[in-house]
Amino acid sequence: MKLTQRFRADFICFESVNLEIKAVREIAPEHKAQTLNYLKATGLIVGLLVNFGSHPKVTIQRFVH
Repeated sequence: MKLTQRFRADFICFESVNLEIKAVREIAPEHKAQTLNYLKATGLIVGLLVNFGSHPKVTIQRFVH
């Protein structure tokens, strides 16, 4: 099935890491699924899900596809 919209990553670092930025109280399963779907769509292997909304520290989750 072809996508009708273009995917645009928040950041792609070193042409190999998809960086997804969030600012929410806590990471939801939908955010994790989104990051994994972006890895599949781009063909990249590593994804970082970074949440700046979790007070007092930033939360970083690493995904490998």
